[in-house]
Amino acid sequence: MEIIYFILVGIASGFFAGWLMKGKGAGLIINLLLGIVGAVIGGWLLDIFNISLGSGFVGQLLTATLGAVALIFVVNLLRGKK
Repeated sequence: MEIIYFILVGIASGFFAGWLMKGKGAGLIINLLLGIVGAVIGGWLLDIFNISLGSGFVGQLLTATLGAVALIFVVNLLRGKK
């Protein structure tokens, strides 16, 4: 059940990250997949810098969205999008 929760948080964060990037994402489906991967990246980055954005659903969503935005930004750099 925990993996389903993690995937749902990742999908939601991918949606929000695409919205925050204002059309600079890679499309809805790819942004949702990037959100799932971004959730892992966001948790890893914040853990390295010993930063907490809160606990519970909101904290997890903020962490995952931050990771997804960072991942979309890097993907856009590699694809040559401005």
